[in-house]
Amino acid sequence: MKKIISFLVLLFSSFNLFAQEVAMADKMREDGKIWVVIGVITIVFVGIITYLVLLDRKISKIEKGR
Repeated sequence: MKKIISFLVLLFSSFNLFAQEVAMADKMREDGKIWVVIGVITIVFVGIITYLVLLDRKISKIEKGR
């Protein structure tokens, strides 16, 4: 019961967050800097995915060796 109440409280408190305006994001969209942020985030995620794929290949190679 405690988990259900906690879930409902978090669910209803998150609705309030959607109603707020984010002035910083609006300003970045106006200046065109939002694309720089999106680019950096994309580069970071591509780097993480590449690292994980290479790591998986190395681990698979080590497992086959045994």
